[in-house]
Amino acid sequence: QVTLIESGGGLVQAGGSLRLSCAVSGGTFSRFLMGWFRQAPGKEREFVAVLRGDGGALRYSDSVKGRFSISKDLTVNTVYLQMNSLVSEDTAVYYCAVAPLWAAQPMDASMYDHWGQGTQVTVSS
Repeated sequence: QVTLIESGGGLVQAGGSLRLSCAVSGGTFSRFLMGWFRQAPGKEREFVAVLRGDGGALRYSDSVKGRFSISKDLTVNTVYLQMNSLVSEDTAVYYCAVAPLWAAQPMDASMYDHWGQGTQVTVSS
C-alpha cells in the first residue's frame, strides 16, 4: 500500500516562500508520476506540478510557472514543491499524489490513485 505524507504548509505573507514535502512509502518511487494539486475553498481540485519519478519531464500549471519548482530526492523517497513569490490566490490545501508512469493525462487528477492527506497553505495579503 502506497502512503504519502505531506508537510511544510503554513501561513506566509504575500511575496514569501514555503517548501512542501511529500514522503512516499510502500512503492517504487521511480515507477510513479509524482503530482502536486491544490484545492481552494469552493473550487475544484487543480493541477499544480508533476514530475516523473524516473527522472523525466516536469510540467507546471500556467498559474505557478516561474514561481514554483518541483523536485525529488530518491535517497529519501520524497518529492518537494518549492513555492516562491506567493500570492493570495495560492491559498489552498495542497495535495501530493502518485500515478503510474504510463498515465495518459498527467495533469488530470483522476489519473492519480494514491493521495496524501493535504497540507494547508495560507497566503496573507
